[in-house]
Amino acid sequence: MKTIQILKTAGSIACIAFALNATAQTSASAPSSASESITQHVDDGTITTKVKADLLGAKNVKSTHIHVKTRKGVVYLSGSVPSADDKTAAQQVVENVSGVTSVKNHLKVVAD
Repeated sequence: MKTIQILKTAGSIACIAFALNATAQTSASAPSSASESITQHVDDGTITTKVKADLLGAKNVKSTHIHVKTRKGVVYLSGSVPSADDKTAAQQVVENVSGVTSVKNHLKVVAD
């Protein structure tokens, strides 16, 4: 019975730690979209989709933990990558996507 209680407690602690980490990663997120026009929102959605596709297709980027948001052509990268090379490569991939005006790279290097 004590084992079950210990596992429940450990699970709760893990959930809280995950939630805190997710909150910390989104603190450097993209600005609010309240002032965007419908056209700009669609364009940003298209850019975000292209960026995600290109990151997934890039052989030199481990992109499973990269989050992408776009506001007025500015792409915001958040999340984590396993190395500084992945962080640099991700930025280079994004810079080559049509419609991207700049990249705000908030990726954190976290070893697996």
